[in-house]
Amino acid sequence: MKKASSRTRVVTGGAIVAALALGVFGAYSASATGEDTPAAPAAAVAKADAKNKNTTRSTHLTIEAATKAARATLDAAEKENQRVSVAVVDRNGNTIVTLRGDGAGPQSYESAVKKAYTAVSWNAPTSVLAGRLANAPTLKDIPGTLFLAGGAPVTAKGAPIAGIGVAGAPSGDLDEKFARAGVATLGK
Repeated sequence: MKKASSRTRVVTGGAIVAALALGVFGAYSASATGEDTPAAPAAAVAKADAKNKNTTRSTHLTIEAATKAARATLDAAEKENQRVSVAVVDRNGNTIVTLRGDGAGPQSYESAVKKAYTAVSWNAPTSVLAGRLANAPTLKDIPGTLFLAGGAPVTAKGAPIAGIGVAGAPSGDLDEKFARAGVATLGK
């Protein structure tokens, strides 16, 4: 084994002394805030309540209301012998309820969700939004959207709170007719 040079021993020794000194100083600093020393004041807590302008309230559909609307939508389609899927999404586009009617095509489920999301995102029926593609064709590139008739927004106090999407009928006009039936049920 090779013997360490005197220079290496001095540097190593100095590092050990420094580490010990920092450890002792840290222990002293940690104990300096004992019971005899008053505690530092607590950090200020930001208070946000309904009275200040930093918050907002929004209205949401209950699961019961969303289910009622979805059921009414599916019932309207079934009365006309249409096999559709129905989706109800909240203001943020999160799916609340989906119903896939008997015999509805496999593509209808995802299409219904996208139509509902599109309707609530722009607070407009998707048939109206589909018409806007002529002037803004890149709208269709927004992820999660579908610019085909069949989606209707649900509003409260003029603001969108949900969307109902329907897919599977032979035309978007029928899909949207059924979606509007679900929206109308919420007004009763």
